[in-house]
Amino acid sequence: MRVEIWSDIACPWCYIGKARFEAGLAAFAHRDEVEVVHRSFELDPKAPAATDVPVLDMLATKYGVSRAQAEAMEARVADAAAGEGLDYRSDRIHGNTFDLHRLLHLGRAHGVQEALLDAFYRANFAEARLLGDPAVLREIAVGAGLPADEVARVLADPGAYAREVRAEEREAAELGATGVPFFVIDRRYGISGGQPAEVFREALERAYADGAEPSQPAGDEAGAAPVCGDDGCAVPGK
Repeated sequence: MRVEIWSDIACPWCYIGKARFEAGLAAFAHRDEVEVVHRSFELDPKAPAATDVPVLDMLATKYGVSRAQAEAMEARVADAAAGEGLDYRSDRIHGNTFDLHRLLHLGRAHGVQEALLDAFYRANFAEARLLGDPAVLREIAVGAGLPADEVARVLADPGAYAREVRAEEREAAELGATGVPFFVIDRRYGISGGQPAEVFREALERAYADGAEPSQPAGDEAGAAPVCGDDGCAVPGK
């Protein structure tokens, strides 16, 4: 079985959803037969790479709410993250993630994509590091196992892996994704949002039992779940 996950490092529900999916996968009896592939999706492709805009200011502007209301929204997301054992800071900076996705493709080529994605999530949400700084990206990527010279080459060449990132973003749209996280099991089941771990486990079991037979998208039956899209990130209780 193959599970493809479209996500963005700037998306808090992708961070939380990954942890929930992994909990569901851990409870799946055939987990050793599952291949997980992470694919690219940008929530804000027009955002400048180098920026000093705090995420709370971005949220207040995007939603048309006060700073205090933006803080309350983030607090609810932080509670959800804590429920999965994840650290979460709201003093991070909002910026472009295209270079991060290009490096994740380099990570896939070297077999360290998962480690690099986890490192990016940790750097953004748990440590609030400035991911628009190439020096920070180099440090994280090398720490995750990538060769320093190849990281430098990719960051110096805006075209490196650009085609691959854009192709995966187009593919997400073709599959009907309007936000992330978006999970696809064997190109038969689509699960949208940071669903509970039990939903992922049940979807994996059903897909395994169904084999190659076509079936309804699991996301349609699982119900609404927090997701990030062009209009922002859905927040429980908002």
